[in-house]
Amino acid sequence: MTAPSAVKAALTTQSIETPSWAYGNSGTRFKVFAQQGVPRTPQEKLQDAAQVHRYTGVAPTVALHIPWDTVDDYADLAAYAGDLGLRLGAINANVFQDDDYKLGSVTHPDAAVRRKALDHLLTCVDIMDATGSRDLKLWFSDGTNYPGQDDIRARQDRLAEALAAVYERLGEDQRMLLEYKLFEPAFYTTDVPDWGTAYAHCLKLGEKAQVVVDTGHHAPGTNIEFIVALLLREGKLGGFDFNSRFYADDDLMVGAADPFQLFRIMYEVVRGGGFTSEVAFMLDQCHNIEPKIPAIIRSVMNVQEATAKALLVDRDALAAAQSAGDVLGANAVLMDAFNTDVRPLLAEVRQEAGLDADPMGAYARSGWAERIVTDRQGGQQAGWGA
Repeated sequence: MTAPSAVKAALTTQSIETPSWAYGNSGTRFKVFAQQGVPRTPQEKLQDAAQVHRYTGVAPTVALHIPWDTVDDYADLAAYAGDLGLRLGAINANVFQDDDYKLGSVTHPDAAVRRKALDHLLTCVDIMDATGSRDLKLWFSDGTNYPGQDDIRARQDRLAEALAAVYERLGEDQRMLLEYKLFEPAFYTTDVPDWGTAYAHCLKLGEKAQVVVDTGHHAPGTNIEFIVALLLREGKLGGFDFNSRFYADDDLMVGAADPFQLFRIMYEVVRGGGFTSEVAFMLDQCHNIEPKIPAIIRSVMNVQEATAKALLVDRDALAAAQSAGDVLGANAVLMDAFNTDVRPLLAEVRQEAGLDADPMGAYARSGWAERIVTDRQGGQQAGWGA
């Protein structure tokens, strides 16, 4: 098995991006339950994100969502993040909440609506320029609900045209990350429904276009680690949106539904060189009934634990068993790593970095949760659309 010292050294290089919207009120399609102390501004979201980084030490970047995080001066917002020990991460475009997008955004049959959506995407690149962000993350709700509603092939043409225009606008060190989603809200056809569609568009665009794997956006039983392995092999895995789902797209805490799946995914990341490459490890979660900051801390810890177990896999023993056709022996190598309690090892990593060994306990003792309830009185709480 890999030496603990090597595992600890690798873990110190890990970075997990948290999403600004996870600090606001969010939930299901049916109800969003408001909580006390929720941020009212992008600045207050960053304040909460700084608490996650303070106690985990591995969450230095925060993704923004436009227009939910619109401010007058994005350079000032980036400077504010810097003062908190953070950086602004991926810029997430929103072309799914405007009434004009009922029949689609960049794939809409009306050229005027497509132009409006494209202008928003290009504005997001402008924001990247101001914030120093590397990644533009795109997810489209575009699709159709009924057979014959629109021309399936024409919609792919429109999508390709919009993506090409955005790609052309990217700076030298910027990337486009294209996310896919099996369904919702388009129930007949979704214009980017799977990794193959996303991969095909990114492959045609070029090196700066990469695929995002959202761990909750697949049909039941999908072998997500296979997708990860293939995209890494092709150099097209740009990042993850980590979450969990039990039935559909629940956006629950990563590792909540199937910790073993998360471990298998992270093993393929380690095996394929993704842990030391440009792959972005991002959370995309909706904390509806649980307190938000502790939930995000727990999510970060879950990713750390899955990563530590993946790093512990004895790859030499695994390769030997695989070469010998030893099915049970090969499986046992993986299971030995998965069943290892890595919490003491991670506690050592944190202590050696000058952090508390117990991030959850340290946050609970900090008084931040009580402080924000007292300080954030009045105003409009942030949430979906705000």
